[in-house]
Amino acid sequence: MEIRSYVYLDRLQPQLAALMAKTAVGDIPVEGMASMWIEVIPGVEINRVADIALKQTDVRPATQIEEREFGILEFHSYSQEEVQNSAQKVLDYYKLTIRDVTPPKILTSQIITAINPYHAQVLNRDRYGNMILAGESLFILEVQPAVNSVLAANAAEKAIGSIRLIDARVRGVYGRLWMSGTEAQAKAAEQAAIAAIEAHASIVGRKK
Repeated sequence: MEIRSYVYLDRLQPQLAALMAKTAVGDIPVEGMASMWIEVIPGVEINRVADIALKQTDVRPATQIEEREFGILEFHSYSQEEVQNSAQKVLDYYKLTIRDVTPPKILTSQIITAINPYHAQVLNRDRYGNMILAGESLFILEVQPAVNSVLAANAAEKAIGSIRLIDARVRGVYGRLWMSGTEAQAKAAEQAAIAAIEAHASIVGRKK
C-alpha cells in the first residue's frame, strides 16, 4: 500500500467546510472542525483505512472515494486530538511514517485578472463553491497529489477571509483550486496556498 496524501487541517474554514458539506456523501463537516484527508494506492485499500480510522475514536467520514488506482478518505471531528489519533493509527497499522507520504508538487499557479463576463459564465457552469463575477481576478492552482488542493484552499481562506472559494477538486491525478477576488486578494491567496504546500512538502517524504 502506498500513501499518497496525508493532509491534516486543524480548523476548517467556513467556505471550505461549506464546499465539503455540499459534496459529502457521509457526515457533514462544519466550520471549526479538524479534518484529515488520506489518499492511498490501490484504491480498494481505502476501505481498510476507513475501518482502522473510524474504529479508533469518534471521528466521522464526509467523503470516501474508491477508484481503481486512488482511494480517498476524509474524516473530521471537533476534537483535533481524536482526528490526529485516528490518522496515526492508520500509519501505525501499515508501519509507515509521515516520511512515506508523497511530497506535494505544484504544477501550475496563475492569476487571471479582470475576468471577462463570458469567461466567468463558462467557469461558473461546473463549480461547487461561489460563483466568480466578471471583473474579478481568478487564482488557479494545480497540485499533485490531488488531495493537497484542500490544504491550499484552507490555508488561503484562513489567511484572506474575504477571498471567494470557487472550487477545490481532490479526485484524480491532479488537484485543482479556484479562488477569486480583487487582484490583491488573489495574489495574497496564491502566496498563502503556495506557502502551505511548500511547508507540507518539507515535512513529508523525507526518507533517509
